[in-house]
Amino acid sequence: MRKSLFLFTMAWAVTVGAAGKRPITETDLLKFQWVSDPQISPDGREVAYVLVTVNESEDRYDTSLWQVAATGSAAPRRLTAGPRDSSPRWSPDGRVLAFTRAAGEKDKPQIYLLSMSGGEARRLTDLPRGSGAALWSPDGKTIAFTSETSDEDLAERKAAKGKDPKEVEVEKEKKDKDERNKPRIVTRAVYRFNNQGWLDPEHHAHIWTVAVADGAEPVEAKRLTSGRYDEGDLVWSRDGSRIYFNSDRVDEPYYVDPDANAYSVPAAGGEIQTVIDINGPINDPSPSPDGARFAFTGFVNPAQRQSSTESDLFVFASGKAANLTADYDYEMGSNLAGDQRPPRGSLPGAIVWTPDGKSVILTTTEKARSNLVKVDVATHRIEPLTTGNHDVMAYTATPDASKFAVAIGDATHIGDVYLLDARTRKLTQLTHVNDVLFSQLDLSPPEEIWYDSFDGKKINAWIQKPPGFDSSKKYPMIVEIHGGPHTAYGHILYHEMLWLAAKGYVVLYSNPRGSTSYGQDFANVIQYHYPGDDYKDIMAGVDTVLKRGYVDEKRMGVTGGSGGGLLTNWTVTQTDRFAAAVSQRSVADWLSFWYSADFTLFTPTWFRKNPYEDPEEFLSRSPVRYTEKIKTPMMFIEGEEDWRTPTWQGGGAMFRALKAQKKVAVLVNFPGENHELSRSGKPSHRVQRLQHIANWFDKYLMGKKVDSYELQ
Repeated sequence: MRKSLFLFTMAWAVTVGAAGKRPITETDLLKFQWVSDPQISPDGREVAYVLVTVNESEDRYDTSLWQVAATGSAAPRRLTAGPRDSSPRWSPDGRVLAFTRAAGEKDKPQIYLLSMSGGEARRLTDLPRGSGAALWSPDGKTIAFTSETSDEDLAERKAAKGKDPKEVEVEKEKKDKDERNKPRIVTRAVYRFNNQGWLDPEHHAHIWTVAVADGAEPVEAKRLTSGRYDEGDLVWSRDGSRIYFNSDRVDEPYYVDPDANAYSVPAAGGEIQTVIDINGPINDPSPSPDGARFAFTGFVNPAQRQSSTESDLFVFASGKAANLTADYDYEMGSNLAGDQRPPRGSLPGAIVWTPDGKSVILTTTEKARSNLVKVDVATHRIEPLTTGNHDVMAYTATPDASKFAVAIGDATHIGDVYLLDARTRKLTQLTHVNDVLFSQLDLSPPEEIWYDSFDGKKINAWIQKPPGFDSSKKYPMIVEIHGGPHTAYGHILYHEMLWLAAKGYVVLYSNPRGSTSYGQDFANVIQYHYPGDDYKDIMAGVDTVLKRGYVDEKRMGVTGGSGGGLLTNWTVTQTDRFAAAVSQRSVADWLSFWYSADFTLFTPTWFRKNPYEDPEEFLSRSPVRYTEKIKTPMMFIEGEEDWRTPTWQGGGAMFRALKAQKKVAVLVNFPGENHELSRSGKPSHRVQRLQHIANWFDKYLMGKKVDSYELQ
């Protein structure tokens, strides 16, 4: 397979642009590198980060830790060899870096400590089910983290001590086999989840602490919380006496509106106390410098459940939560859809207080671009710290909030680490991880356009043109549709668009109604009408581009994944204007989806009632019901372990319905892959997926001979 991929690339790469650059290929993905988890040192002089690379021989992603000077005057240096090192966290004095490492492929990650003065990393924790990212106490003497380790796990570990390692391994294999063969008893409506598989109701993420002691051996950790609920978003109190966290402490939350609260537990152990309780979810609670207030993002549940509810920024004080962004009708955080976010490694973005307690800093996403902003707590005034057509994917700050380590990407750059001086607003690029590769590629940013839809709504879209584009020629066009539906395309690199354009296609991608970053009403207008007018928005974009004269209307294709797969299925039941379609990890039968997806629709989010009460509402919006209208040759791309949009209700259902009618249909099923196939699937599978998409459109839009999809 590797050889065939290489030959395919070489055959295409012989076409070189006038400037000596070549078009991007699908297998360039194997050379991509991604930065994640930028962590600025307390003194602002260094930034540690995770570098994600492709290990082609093992068909996986490797992670290692790197360090770069905040001046940008020196090349980054590697701190660890990897291949499974992540989550770097500076000690308060900047002398030690805590991080997580999984020693082997099957091992759970543990916390390690690396002295910045030199030497090998030493292991700090040794819990049967591993340790989450480290959170240093203000005095640097203790680390808090989460782990799913249970009392039973610890008892088994204790019982194994003193035994022959081979005997322990045999016993473990026998237990694992027994567990696999044991029938599962399911009592909750959510019992498996995409990218996780079957959920384990006996293990929950709880808060632990471990002393930062000298010595070569791991230190015994102490569990602070227990029970049947998970805890997350940990943060220490300013004086180090308590640990704050959020948790949804409802047994079956799918019956009610979202309502996670903020809690605290004494760092020495003790009773949990409720800190913030509003009628809605609370995310990333952050205490003010004086410890008297908290900033957080979330929302108050509306009187009627919505399909999409924007998060706002709140400050909680004296028992009341004040909404600082009630008049700012955009999204909190980075919320852009792309296919080149780091496939491993986190993207931190906690709320940052200024030292005087007068302002808080966070990212927002506005009209398809994400930037850092500072919000005045008293006046609610929003002031940009960064501006531009890009995506601020992650950031951390020094204790005085004067400097930020920021990960930024845009339409022609995957992402790099920058230093932001908050006082001068100056950005200094610190890494150039893909510059050598990208200097060889003929890339141009897409053209951003706005157009009027059928009812006058303004729709934002982008046109990615082939290298060497000539407006006097007629090109085939591929329409891409994003999923969600409540997310957005934007100023972020999308390899798939660049690759299809390099193949000679004009690529149109838009943010129809239902997309985020254009206001609450725009996002929620599709509630109970999905799919529907969003399809009309997309077609209005098609007509807008056709009027420019450089697209051949007889050679148009359409594709999309998840919600975009649903809209692809829907589109070909509404029009015959597309000569080919590729539907990916889609929804086709809403009835079956309701019964089989990993999350529930028990509350009236997308449908007014449950399907056994009103099946017609579900059927009326199910593309599979209208397959007799389809004339378009269709390919369906699915992941075998996709529990978000299971194959049998999506591409599998459409494929079977079309085959029953002797229509052109092909199903491509990727083993071991879930709903994240296009973003974090195995590197080889991500490449093959792109090849299948291009092959299908080459066959029907360019008339190329492709034998792979003939009847076998």
